[in-house]
Amino acid sequence: MNELNFQDKPDETNGSMKTTSNKFSLLFGGMLVGLGIIILLGQIFHFNVARLIWPFFIITPGVILLVVANRPKAQASEPLIVIGSIITMTGLLLLYQTLTHHWASWAYAWALIAPTSFGLGFWWHGHYHHRPDLKKNGKELTKIGMIIFSIMAVFFEVILGFSSFGKVIVPVLVIGFGAYLLYEANRKK
Repeated sequence: MNELNFQDKPDETNGSMKTTSNKFSLLFGGMLVGLGIIILLGQIFHFNVARLIWPFFIITPGVILLVVANRPKAQASEPLIVIGSIITMTGLLLLYQTLTHHWASWAYAWALIAPTSFGLGFWWHGHYHHRPDLKKNGKELTKIGMIIFSIMAVFFEVILGFSSFGKVIVPVLVIGFGAYLLYEANRKK
């Protein structure tokens, strides 16, 4: 009769299970330590931890999908990149909005989800797997998404005056555009 054995044994197909098990333990252990620190700080400084943690229930599955998709020899990795990028970016936006109470930003923040998030995902995946075509397409999608986001942010925050964030958006966009120009100039050297 075969017994189940949960010891780490080498796997002949793709390296050792021990390294996979260790990576999972490191990831999960790190997440538990981080969660524990956040809960402890909440107890010490008397703030509502649940208000800060709930977006991570969206961010974490997205990050897990991105990690799975970027494994060497991952099957169907490009669809996972798109799904993981969208879920992660949505969680990050919800975290931002939870911290700032700037819920009106959904009027234009959607551009960070599509096309920006999967552009970033494709760029990262293309870079990691040495696929210049995917990297180039990801960069273009990211650029298009950031342009849409910037134009819509100026329209809703500055022109229509949705919130007081309009006073901050213009300088941030100017800084971001300047940083992009500096990046492009250094990259072409």
